[in-house]
Amino acid sequence: MTEEIPNPTVPAGEARPRRSGIVWLASYQKSGNTWTRAFLHNLARVMAGEDAEQDINRMGEFSTWENAKAFYTEALGFEPTDAHKGQIAAARRQVQRQIADAHDDLVFVKTHHALVRDRGHSTINFEVTSGAAYIIRNPLDVAISLAHHLGVDIDRAIEVMATSRAESAVTEQSVHEVVGSWSQHVWSWTRTPHRAIHVMRYEDMLADPVSAFGGLAAHLGLGVTREQIAVASERSSFDRLKQQEARGGFAERFFPEQQFFREGRTGQWKERLTRAQIDRIVRDHGVQMARFGYLSAGA
Repeated sequence: MTEEIPNPTVPAGEARPRRSGIVWLASYQKSGNTWTRAFLHNLARVMAGEDAEQDINRMGEFSTWENAKAFYTEALGFEPTDAHKGQIAAARRQVQRQIADAHDDLVFVKTHHALVRDRGHSTINFEVTSGAAYIIRNPLDVAISLAHHLGVDIDRAIEVMATSRAESAVTEQSVHEVVGSWSQHVWSWTRTPHRAIHVMRYEDMLADPVSAFGGLAAHLGLGVTREQIAVASERSSFDRLKQQEARGGFAERFFPEQQFFREGRTGQWKERLTRAQIDRIVRDHGVQMARFGYLSAGA
């Protein structure tokens, strides 16, 4: 049902994104996508001179998620189900164009899609794409967070991460996303360096958020100061996000009773994974792990 697509044809005339169109915030699940969205929302508020931090339950103000079911219900003229995945795939191009056309400048759109074809149709409409930020995280830590997120044990999460062509189900709120395996996802977005695609490592975002998020701001051509980036980084720190969730919950949680912002640290795998689990993840994903320095961390 899925196949890799040729190298992306994101408009490449400039090193930075154009000033209109979709900027994709792309990642495999549990890799820092929501954190990046929070930073961009907080940066917009800092640039506007606002003192309040971004409400995590109002992150639809400057960003959206293209697989919201309402978009596809409108495009198709009926409410789609799992039986309509072919029609959903065919409608993506139109839905993404409508998202871009609804905004006069850049719009940030979260996605967990791998950069592949779904039932003959690309998951991403490059004609309305300005650029992308791709966020990557050590799969050894992803396995732990994904297990918690899905409400399964770690061994099952490891199986999910190794499943080529994996896709989510159509739910009451969303249509399916074509995620693929962790390696397929990473390779699809990063296999050829592209000036319009900015790659960020979750671990660097934790170690030096000002530099990591500053690189993203520079890629987007936002013209902000280091001080503004530092303030936005602090307002979107993991501890601040966690405190917000504790006070008012988080609407995007997969299971309402579970915590979304849990620990937000690196190296959990050294405490939580068995040797057999580590070996399985390295066997499944070692090639891509090596590309991003994850095999040098003792795995």
